[in-house]
Amino acid sequence: MILPGKKLRVLVVDDTIVYRSCVSEILKEIPGVEVAGVAHNGQIALAKIASLAPDLLTLDIEMPVMNGLEVLAELKRNYPKVGAIMLSTLTADGSEMTLKALELGAFDFILKPQSGTLATNKARIKEMLQPMLEAYARSHLGRRLGTPPLLKPMRPTPRPAVAAPSGSVPKRQRSEIVAIGISTGGPNALGQMLPMLPGNIGAPVLIVQHMPPVFTKSLAASLDKKCALTVKEAEEGEAVVPNVVYIAPGGKQMKLVADAGGAHRRIRITNDPPENSCKPSADYMFRSIADYYVGRTTAVIMTGMGSDGTKGLEILKNKGAYIIAQDEASCVVYGMPKAPTEGGLVDCVAPLAKIADEIVKTLR
Repeated sequence: MILPGKKLRVLVVDDTIVYRSCVSEILKEIPGVEVAGVAHNGQIALAKIASLAPDLLTLDIEMPVMNGLEVLAELKRNYPKVGAIMLSTLTADGSEMTLKALELGAFDFILKPQSGTLATNKARIKEMLQPMLEAYARSHLGRRLGTPPLLKPMRPTPRPAVAAPSGSVPKRQRSEIVAIGISTGGPNALGQMLPMLPGNIGAPVLIVQHMPPVFTKSLAASLDKKCALTVKEAEEGEAVVPNVVYIAPGGKQMKLVADAGGAHRRIRITNDPPENSCKPSADYMFRSIADYYVGRTTAVIMTGMGSDGTKGLEILKNKGAYIIAQDEASCVVYGMPKAPTEGGLVDCVAPLAKIADEIVKTLR
C-alpha cells in the first residue's frame, strides 16, 4: 500500500511490447499501484490521459511518432499534475536525452537492462521502480491530498552524533572545501544552485550525485555551460584546486587522499562496494574529507531518496564542519536532508534559492 485510500494510477508508455508487458506486470505486483492503461507512443499516451486520469507515466524516451521529451513538454503545458518516470538506455545519447527529460520535469529515471534473462531484468526494474513510486506518492500525491504517508521514510532512525568528549569538537574556521550529497531531483537542483556561486569562491567543490556511468559526464558538461565555476567529472589522481566542481563518476566511489608529500589533496576513484545501495555514495566521500579539512569543511545535503550522507555528516560534524540542509518545501524528495536535520546535525536549513548564499558565507 503506497497511500491509504488512494491507488497510484500509472500509464505505461513504451514502443516495445516487451517493456509494456514487463512494466505492467511489475506494477500489478506492487500494493497500492494500479495500471491505468498502456500506450505504444507518446501521441496515444496524451490522447488517453483525459479519460484514464493517471497520476504518473512510465515513459520511454525514444519512441516513434512522439518521443518522451515531446510528451513531457505537453504534460508541462496541459497536465502539470501528472508525473513521469523515464526509461532510459545507458548511452551518451540516452544520458543527454535523460538530462533534458529531468529538466522538463521528469521525477526520475531507470535504466533499461542491457543484458540478462527476462526474469532477471524484470527483478532489476522492479528493484529500481518500486522505491521511486513510493517516493513519488509521498512527495507529490501525499502533499496534494494532504495525506500523511503510510510508509515509514526510507531511512534508519537517526543515531546520536559520533561520540566526542566535551569541548573536543574543533573550532570552525573559514571553509576551504565544499562537499555536496544529492540524489532524486539533483540535476535540476544543481542546475539552479551552482550557477549562483561566483567563479572565485576560492575552494574546490566535490559532489556525489546518485547516477549511473555516462550520465555523470553528461551532467558535468551540462552544468559547466551554466556556471562561472569549472564543472567536470572527477578523474583518478587529479589534484583538487579552488574554483572547480568535481562530480563523482557514476558507478564508482570517490574520495580524497593525500599526495606523497602530504601537502596536497587528490581525487581517488575506486571500485569499492556500494554504501546505502549507492555508488557513488555521499557517506563514502564525506568520510574521506573529515580528517583533511578539520574545522574547514562546508557540507551540503540536498534533495534525494533514502539517507545516504547522514553517517558521513555525523563524522564531519565532530570534525567542526558546517552543515547546510535543503529545506523540505524545495526538495523533490525530502529523504536525504531529513535524517540529519532531525538528528540535530545541521547548522542551517535553507531553500534551494538560498543555498549558494549560505555556502558563500562560510567561504569568506
